[in-house]
Amino acid sequence: MGQTVFIPRELDANEPRVAASPDTVKRFTGLCFDVIVETGAGTRSRIPDEDFAKAGAVIGKAADVAKADVVLKVRRPTDAELKGYKSGAAVIAIMDPYGNDAAVAALAKAGVTAFSMEFMPRITRAQSMDVLSSQANLAGYQAVIDGASEYDRALPMMMTAAGTVPAAKVFIMGVGVAGLQAIATARRLGAVVTATDVRPAAKEQVASLGAKFLAVEDEEFKAAETAGGYAKEMSKEYQAKQAALTAEHIAKQDIVITTALIPGRPAPKLVSAAMVASMKPGSVIVDLAVERGGNVEGAMPGQVVTTANNVKIVGHLNVPGRVAASASLLYARNLFAFLETLVDKTTKTLAINRDDDLVKATMLTDGGKVVHPAFAKAAEQPHVEPAAIPAKTMVADASAPAAPKKAASKKPAAPKSAASKSTSSKPKGIA
Repeated sequence: MGQTVFIPRELDANEPRVAASPDTVKRFTGLCFDVIVETGAGTRSRIPDEDFAKAGAVIGKAADVAKADVVLKVRRPTDAELKGYKSGAAVIAIMDPYGNDAAVAALAKAGVTAFSMEFMPRITRAQSMDVLSSQANLAGYQAVIDGASEYDRALPMMMTAAGTVPAAKVFIMGVGVAGLQAIATARRLGAVVTATDVRPAAKEQVASLGAKFLAVEDEEFKAAETAGGYAKEMSKEYQAKQAALTAEHIAKQDIVITTALIPGRPAPKLVSAAMVASMKPGSVIVDLAVERGGNVEGAMPGQVVTTANNVKIVGHLNVPGRVAASASLLYARNLFAFLETLVDKTTKTLAINRDDDLVKATMLTDGGKVVHPAFAKAAEQPHVEPAAIPAKTMVADASAPAAPKKAASKKPAAPKSAASKSTSSKPKGIA
């Protein structure tokens, strides 16, 4: 009997995604894995049990996780779930470890080898495993759809015998993967699109999608990008000039979408209450960073807030999950691409090479210990949430454009944290 991969049903009511697809089940069986999918695991992603069964999976129950050598999840397993896991099992998921030191310690105590997919390094070899990009791409798309739905007006200009409908004005704040996809989607829907970011390279990317770039382009701006492609902290003088320009621009917009987020840090405040108050009645703001505190003052997680001046602030949680059928297919392929690298091609068994760059970057716990350098001392020094970035600072989002196709670095990859580096300004995954 081969080793077993188990795909559970996600317990979080706000998580409709699943960590496998019929396609990846076939691929796992091709690697000589036995695959067990918990009953109903794919229902909310429009994948019925029958489709998994036809692909070669056994439809089982939650208790079957006890026999699994590999557990594939979307969200980090709860303490209750971990009690059923086999010691030594590989658990691969989006672990969200920052600020959750107790949960990371629980993974170690359970004896599992846990991998955090959001720490996947941005090197050419790992592009197919980049869950941040695959999910942010869909989040950027869905943000425009959600904004258009709440706006309740047509986005494109329409010239009719009864008169002309003006095109909606859409402003994207933060030009990473999510921001670029939002630009592309809003343009396809016929809106007049502008975007901003402090990285100079973003200007060319925005223009390539047919949108207009907004920034104070002085000498400081020209030097506002690190060698790795991330935004630098700007001077207070620049922040003031940029804030004034942004505030003036936001007052004229119909839809604003904010995407700025850095892993492990509170979301930077980009839109103040005064900016919201300056917008026209019926305008919409979609905050994609609401789960980490939000880019918009007044945004509420999981709610659509209507302000006194009739501006809607959309704070949906788990935006990729709002297009779960698509998000699950991409996420499942990300997981398969990574797990495939952990399999010995000769013996067709799981053989984790702890010297591999991808393993070093993503492994959280192993052998009963927290092994990731960013969290290894969490027990002695509990994590302290860093201070929020000043409201006037514009930053790139966590899904910054990925590396260009070049030889992968031979140096151990660092986790994608606030200190991690992107290696290029080339956009990834934009339609």
